Amino acid sequence: MRSKFNIVTFGCAANQADSEVMRTLLSRKYEESNLEEADIVIVNTCGVKGPTENKIVDFIRRLKNEKVIIAGCLPKINKPRLEKEFPNYSMMGPDQVLDVVNIFERVLNGERVVELSAKYCERLILTRSKNIDIIPISQGCLGACTYCATKFARGTLRSYPPEKIINRIKSSNASTFYLTSQDNGCYGFDIGTNLVELLSKIVKIDKKFKIRNGMMNPNHVLKIVDGLVEVYKDEKIIKFAHIPVQSGSNIVLKHMRRLYTVEDFKQVVKRFRDEIPNIRISTDIIVGYPTETEEDFKQTLDLIREIKPEVLNISKFYSRPGTEASKLKQLPSQIIKERSRKLAELHASLKHILSKT
Repeated sequence: MRSKFNIVTFGCAANQADSEVMRTLLSRKYEESNLEEADIVIVNTCGVKGPTENKIVDFIRRLKNEKVIIAGCLPKINKPRLEKEFPNYSMMGPDQVLDVVNIFERVLNGERVVELSAKYCERLILTRSKNIDIIPISQGCLGACTYCATKFARGTLRSYPPEKIINRIKSSNASTFYLTSQDNGCYGFDIGTNLVELLSKIVKIDKKFKIRNGMMNPNHVLKIVDGLVEVYKDEKIIKFAHIPVQSGSNIVLKHMRRLYTVEDFKQVVKRFRDEIPNIRISTDIIVGYPTETEEDFKQTLDLIREIKPEVLNISKFYSRPGTEASKLKQLPSQIIKERSRKLAELHASLKHILSKT
């Protein structure tokens, strides 16, 4: 009788793609089952936010399985906590995805495995595609944001070769492809290409499908905005652009080390909206960064009133271990909560107004 596994996934599209790769590899030899019947449970974790980390830890505590592999970003971001809470469970990092069968078998045989070393790991094997296929185009980023712990887990930018991404799309039966990474905007900068060149090649593939491009940081979009807007006009590209600004204050952006200004962000949004009237703009705001003053927050409210993004993702600032921002004096939680409420109410009112126009 074949051994059984179950994979539980927390976090972003990149994590979902990693889980699908692990599921595909394990299914060649083992059987996927429900949580209760699994010989080993793999919990693919996210470590970007403190509340998410707490939710994951609470979930793992409730598991009744004897053998658990804690995978993904959290083992690299907060290994000490996991070692203390779960000394008998195994751990593997994001770069061990392609080694999952070997790690699974070692754990089956009673070994406690901890594999977290950084290495090149290209996740472009063909998975069990459904209607939507999530395709990672790179790992890591070129940023050094003061609040972000994801860099500890995913590392510096490593772009996957365009031809392999294209072959993955050609081989898949999916009708929609989500291109994902920690920052699609800087795709290819390390291998002599860029996102515009990749998308231009993808839309020329001779079959019917749609492409949804993932998050792009404004500083990288600025370098390729002319070509990006043009390729976005292709009928195969879903008219959606996720461009996170994080704050409406240039002072806070500088403290965050975001490497662009509010004016840069507005310029990018304007280019998209001028050229593609039906574009949906998504952006992110972090509320309550330690140095954010009332005036800084007011500037954020003003920016959202001006831009009126169709989608707004609001995150309350939460200190992450090992980051520069964790060393700063934190704002009272009540202030952060109140600012988050005001911003959410503002966006809700803007969406209500837009729905009537």
